[in-house]
Amino acid sequence: MSDRPFHHGNLRAALLDEAMSVVRESGVDALSLRELARRVGVSHAAPRSHFADRQALLDDLAEAGFRRLTSEVRRAVDGRHDVRERFLRVAHAYVDFAIDDAALMDLMFQTGAASRPDAVSDAARDLFDTLDSAMGPRVAGTDEGARDTFKMLFAASMQGIAALVAAHRLARADGDRLVGDAMEMMLGSDLAARTVNAR
Repeated sequence: MSDRPFHHGNLRAALLDEAMSVVRESGVDALSLRELARRVGVSHAAPRSHFADRQALLDDLAEAGFRRLTSEVRRAVDGRHDVRERFLRVAHAYVDFAIDDAALMDLMFQTGAASRPDAVSDAARDLFDTLDSAMGPRVAGTDEGARDTFKMLFAASMQGIAALVAAHRLARADGDRLVGDAMEMMLGSDLAARTVNAR
């Protein structure tokens, strides 16, 4: 049970924090509103004043996960002018999140974009907009389809590496090296030449 104090006004935040802990420790299947109430130390009905049901809680967790990952990626992007250094930092931020919060990452991406609640879709869009900023400013004649492909290839590659590490099929140090190798290949590709602005 959490020993973090809370007041009535921030019960929702306390419930979300505790839900994050449950997901990290035991996975999404272990999460229930009743168990969450027990861990936070409130009545079993209290969470329903903030979450209509378990799915609403999961949606809010997915949104919070996207917001947190976006913040970490943005920190990696900010102030980095060399495109290779910038992308390497972004890649490591992305992979570290996906390893340390593997169950949350699965939750974030398990729902198709068309069926996500608006708030989750908006948070996911913010993440990909932030990844887009790592590619540098658009120039005349930018191929938007290729730019989107590069972002999706980046996300798929990083999540794949993270999944291997999280499943203990790859040591974390080996995963770090693979991140560097993957970025060298991607940034040296024809796709990158058409989409990534080195400025």
